[in-house]
Amino acid sequence: MKFLIIYIVLFLGIFSDENPRENPSETTKLTIQIDNIAVLDGTIKIGVFNTDIDFLEENATIRDYSLTVTSATEIFVIDDLPKGEYAISMYHDENSDGVLNRNFFGIPKEPYGFSNNVKPKLSAPDYKDCKFSFAKNDTLKIRLIH
Repeated sequence: MKFLIIYIVLFLGIFSDENPRENPSETTKLTIQIDNIAVLDGTIKIGVFNTDIDFLEENATIRDYSLTVTSATEIFVIDDLPKGEYAISMYHDENSDGVLNRNFFGIPKEPYGFSNNVKPKLSAPDYKDCKFSFAKNDTLKIRLIH
């Protein structure tokens, strides 16, 4: 009889969709350290992308965040992002007008940055250059470009 109970428990455990090693109540956090903030005013707008389709296009983000600037280095924690592959873009909206101001040639006049600290040369970076894997608590350091 003991063996029958053990077999039943093992049989049910095989078909259970729960993973005993994962605790669903635990959240995975992505901490972003933003450096090289020159103007202690305005907000930093952060966009999270999960595909190269429409990367950096307006309304193509899967998450958007905003952070009020108070120091030369800011820390922002994202705790609602599932594990996966992502790319981050951000800009410092120094004048709080809600847009990344650009000059006549389309070059940003306000500081900006990307995951992996990609520095664009003659055009915007590609998703593949900015992407990173997020599977556990992690910290990204992004240095704003002026």
